[in-house]
Amino acid sequence: MSAVERALRVAAPYALLDTIRASLTDLYQAHQVELLMADYSLTVLQPVTELPHTARPLPVHTSAPGRAFGSQEPFAEPGASEGTRLLHLPVTVRGDRLGILSVGLDSSTLTPSVQDELWEIAEMLGYHIIVAERDTDLYLQARRKSRLTLAAEMQWQLLPGRACARDEYAIGAQLEPAYAIRGDNFDWSATEDRLTLTVTNGMGEGIEASLLTNLVVNSLRNARRAGVSIADQAALADQAVYGQYRGDAHVSVLLLEFHLDTGLVEIVDAGSPKLLRLRAGAVEHIPFEAQLPLGLADETPYEAQRIRVERGDRLIFVSDGVHAVTSKAGEPYGQRALARAILDTQLLPAAEVPRAVLTELGGHRDDDALDDALVVCLDWYGRHPASADAPPA
Repeated sequence: MSAVERALRVAAPYALLDTIRASLTDLYQAHQVELLMADYSLTVLQPVTELPHTARPLPVHTSAPGRAFGSQEPFAEPGASEGTRLLHLPVTVRGDRLGILSVGLDSSTLTPSVQDELWEIAEMLGYHIIVAERDTDLYLQARRKSRLTLAAEMQWQLLPGRACARDEYAIGAQLEPAYAIRGDNFDWSATEDRLTLTVTNGMGEGIEASLLTNLVVNSLRNARRAGVSIADQAALADQAVYGQYRGDAHVSVLLLEFHLDTGLVEIVDAGSPKLLRLRAGAVEHIPFEAQLPLGLADETPYEAQRIRVERGDRLIFVSDGVHAVTSKAGEPYGQRALARAILDTQLLPAAEVPRAVLTELGGHRDDDALDDALVVCLDWYGRHPASADAPPA
């Protein structure tokens, strides 16, 4: 595997697939090597080619590569020729599911140890794709089954990823409509002892909504990287938005900082995103003292509230495009239907929950009046004792 790592490290950013194909052919006598990228809506896996969209995409839910993508485990199927196998391997970086590496081998070659080696190589390839995306559009182009709006392009480029996993937590998130998202967004950042998570519900349409959200997300990042508290992060972002728009535009944000050692969570609720918690098989809405959205008034003071999370908690964050949406008949989606969707997906990993909840929502809302819809799922494993001294939720 060290030879594969060296080859990937010196390869041109756009040539990772050719490099991995040559390496696997040489080392494992592979007779087929393909890279499939998950699209923005997480519904299809698209082959990486020099000219995107020239090869047929495969559905995530009804294909063999999709089975490996969903389970995050290798899956082998019979190859095109007798005595061969086609092995599908997850390409995942720290919980963020990028796609699938498919490798065709002779059945006699595909031993358990070889499968483990190839799985590790697929993970290695994922890290190199993340780095290569700074210098080539190839992999980003392969992720889209249709053209993104400019506003959506700006929003997706602003995101940290769609999933993240550590020993203490796992996060999954999804935006819809994936190819025309406007103002909703999410962000996270971790240190050794803290996790900061923001859920943003931007107002407006098109480019204006995206520009506003970009200002807020980067203002919060700037404040966070200065080392200030989350209350001060909110205050500084509020000043940035008010200074630019003078109260004519505002952004709703739910800002959270998790203490990994204790399970303490400091929260600033500045608007419409909602938090629901699944604990011991029951779903409940966790209310906070509402504070003004960012940018609505000059020099708004913000205060952090506290709750405690426990091992096994699942937290679901939703924008108003989820909790406040109505059907064509005017029926609200509401907390009851949302709670039912959360219960129906409780056996899924965090990375899959947002897509599943939004699929359920898609059958309820009026597509002709589609608002941005954002779902973030956080599973809390923690490293704190159950008796940690913190306020109860």
